[in-house]
Amino acid sequence: MFVTRLGLHNYRNLERQQLFLSDGMNIFAGRNAQGKTNLLESIYLCASGRAKRARHDRELVRFGEREAYVQLHVSPAGGRYPTQIDIHLRDDRPKGIAINGLAIHKLAELFGKLLCVIFTPEDLLLIKEGPAERRRFIDMEMCQVSRVYVYHLQTFHHVLKQRNSLLKSLKGDRSAARSLRDTMSVWDNQLAEHGAKIYRERVNFVEGLHNAASGIHSDLTGGRETLSITYKPNILPEDFPRKLEQSLERDIALGSTSVGIHKDDLYFAVNGVDARVYGSQGQQRTASLAAKLAQIEMVTKLAGQRPVLLLDDVLSELDEHRQTCLMRSISGIQTVITCTGVEDVVRKISGATNYNIYNIEHGAVTQ
Repeated sequence: MFVTRLGLHNYRNLERQQLFLSDGMNIFAGRNAQGKTNLLESIYLCASGRAKRARHDRELVRFGEREAYVQLHVSPAGGRYPTQIDIHLRDDRPKGIAINGLAIHKLAELFGKLLCVIFTPEDLLLIKEGPAERRRFIDMEMCQVSRVYVYHLQTFHHVLKQRNSLLKSLKGDRSAARSLRDTMSVWDNQLAEHGAKIYRERVNFVEGLHNAASGIHSDLTGGRETLSITYKPNILPEDFPRKLEQSLERDIALGSTSVGIHKDDLYFAVNGVDARVYGSQGQQRTASLAAKLAQIEMVTKLAGQRPVLLLDDVLSELDEHRQTCLMRSISGIQTVITCTGVEDVVRKISGATNYNIYNIEHGAVTQ
């Protein structure tokens, strides 16, 4: 699939833009703080319903304005009808989302309309970051390709929030544990049910991710190093109900649920050694790059069509060899890339004919 048109009005510092994108490479060049990342973020917003760098929707509205609009047209593979995604952002109310002119009421209805993989310099720190970032790394791509997964994940976190709310209201009251076991068992059974399904889906996804990433990593390192990625559960599904019951008194003392799939992690090993603890910075970045590129392969395999790739000034963080491997890996995929110096990017895609170059300055885009 590929994005054909992007319209923006008062989105961050982008006042009013109407862009027609190539189905190949789209290069947005400009100095820092001109709006390049904002443009990429608006595309990601249409895929996920969330902005990668904002906690509140009002942060996405241009300073001094009260509302903003994003409109995106995407053409799926196989000659299917194009889809129009509209997002209306307001500083005082929840955002409105419409698909082909019809308002949607659940975020899950948006997933899969635009398949998207975003790659930022922060993603090269995937291995160094905490478990929450690695779980998010899995969940974002899985939500795009499986509405069933979205349902189980949303339900799990809703139940978890309810359980934690009750635990916080009783925090420190250990005597309450005995009287609340029956009430807690209702939440616990739901957490166990949905947690087990999420666990199985994640394990299968990570197995495929490992298979794809290990080959990419071998290419990046010239065959000198091996990479393995495995899923690291906090507890196994069959132990979930028992562990939740056993931890109830401790959970009341803490005011939160201490066991479950919300504590799971990914384990990266380079040459059989824990990359997070013992890997060099270069090894960690190479492994993160391989995992990110493997995401593209996994989304393509599971969804049956290639995602749109968003590269936010990533080339400047990579050496010459890794740049070459990255550009070779994304051949044939619509790519929107930002950079400060356009010459290096053009040199990397020399021989390609299907690309556009844009300049961004003070929130204004010119081709």
